Amino acid sequence: MKLYRNRIPEIATNVLAGLINDGDIEVEPENKSEAEQDLISIMEEYLRRDMELRNNARDMMARAGIGADQYPKIRSRMAEEWNHPTGDDVERFLARQFVENCMISRFVEEVYADDHALWKKILTAIKSHDVDERELRDEARGLIKNVNEGTVEYEMAFSRALRDVRKRRGLI
Repeated sequence: MKLYRNRIPEIATNVLAGLINDGDIEVEPENKSEAEQDLISIMEEYLRRDMELRNNARDMMARAGIGADQYPKIRSRMAEEWNHPTGDDVERFLARQFVENCMISRFVEEVYADDHALWKKILTAIKSHDVDERELRDEARGLIKNVNEGTVEYEMAFSRALRDVRKRRGLI
């Protein structure tokens, strides 16, 4: 899962509303925005740490003279060392963090569901906001005309087209 900053408030609102509406947790109306902000903070901290990981991987590669083609491998290894979730683990990580937050937050009055039930509902809510990156790339490729694939011009055009697709869908 790729977590987009623009989607964070929507995810927090939907997760919290789902848990409240299903009777899994109790949040006083005046504390709802603070409880949402707790979830937003968890996701923003994940993104901050993910950016730090990316920057450290790039810096390490530059110092060692490692080519850009090795970036995914280096980033993956560093993520493992840092215990930083990537890929499908992001959803499960965020769900665990949200459950922990429900248990300790002063803005959640009462928790009625057990940890596992909360985790499953939260995970389902988070997954409902997942974006199909392959679909975005395919749409961006469809926008590129008259440029030979594998060239620098193609990579630049693809990058612009992908950014435009993400912007049009409200992801950035």
